[in-house]
Amino acid sequence: MNKKYLSKIIANNNEGLQMISACCAGAEVKVEDIKYLRKNKVFLLSLERSEVETENNDKKINSICKFEFVDQVKSKNIKQNDFDKKLELIAMEYLKNKKNYEINLIFTNNAYITLSTEIIEVTLDDQNKITQ
Repeated sequence: MNKKYLSKIIANNNEGLQMISACCAGAEVKVEDIKYLRKNKVFLLSLERSEVETENNDKKINSICKFEFVDQVKSKNIKQNDFDKKLELIAMEYLKNKKNYEINLIFTNNAYITLSTEIIEVTLDDQNKITQ
């Protein structure tokens, strides 16, 4: 049986966030696959990324990037009703803002999403490899 090893990266500081950012650089995200569960304070991003952590980076992986303890979400230059629109993620960065953090998800075409959060708690969880 050919077992496929999938990554799970948990970040709770800037180094971890940069690791997840590096893994997700160039990932495609459909607008309909961006979800904010306000009651749970969870922000979810379903993305299709290249497997950059191995030499096999022509392989694509479906992954879920989960941000926890998110109090507020703001977006700019993203049409939220254009469900099939694909965005390309460039990077994830954060700023410390008084007591909170602002995590910025930066996409091509000057689109971005800002998450206001109490702490950095981000998980990148691979779901499955995409067979081509």
